[in-house]
Amino acid sequence: MTARAVRTHWLGSVPYREAWGLQRAVVEAIRAGGHPDVLLLLEHPPVFTIGRRGDGSTVLWSEAERARRGVELVWSDRGGDATYHGPGQLVGYPIVDLPRLGSDILQLVHGLERSLIAYLAGLGIPSEAGGPGLVGVWSGGAKVGAIGVRLNKHVTSHGFALNLTSDLEAFNGGIVPCGLSGRRATSVLELGGPRIAVRDAAAAYVEHFERSFGVRAEWADPEELRGLAVPPEPGPPMPVLNVPSARAGSRA
Repeated sequence: MTARAVRTHWLGSVPYREAWGLQRAVVEAIRAGGHPDVLLLLEHPPVFTIGRRGDGSTVLWSEAERARRGVELVWSDRGGDATYHGPGQLVGYPIVDLPRLGSDILQLVHGLERSLIAYLAGLGIPSEAGGPGLVGVWSGGAKVGAIGVRLNKHVTSHGFALNLTSDLEAFNGGIVPCGLSGRRATSVLELGGPRIAVRDAAAAYVEHFERSFGVRAEWADPEELRGLAVPPEPGPPMPVLNVPSARAGSRA
């Protein structure tokens, strides 16, 4: 039996809001019927995002400090609290119809964890799923891969972020990563792995995604997504509770 195809697109560096809009467009196209499942692989310019569980208090850098460092802030509709995206991080957004995939949201999260663990093993880095309350992939007591997803009816969006050569100061000084006080983020490079380009990591990761979900990735030109209508961004942004930078170090 032929494995179900997932159209897979390498997008390069894409601002968060632009990629978020593309995700919403693909979700609507899949829900309307006729559009295949999609895996978007990319990296973002520096941005803090706050998920539905966050209230802004886990953002430690003030607005002025974020502006000085060139870090945007976006309130997102994904799950979870605060995280950081930036250069040197592989981001994957699987936009899939779960019944068509024969899966559910919990299986999707566990499948993403398995795929990242397998990819890291290929780099010689042991890692594991975090367990209850610690969604994502962990190595050496720190989080190397974050997962935050959204379910719209039966179609998923958002996904994972794997730190390759990420700016860990932004993670561990600018926010409380994922709202987990006392926990820190790490990267492939910090764990002793190779300095790997994000595009190369995307190409190598895909086979682990295929195995984890029993699908077949079909690399495709992102231009085929250009004609999709982008729904408006949901909801007004919430106010950010800025914390003076003098306190930030004690909470990172």
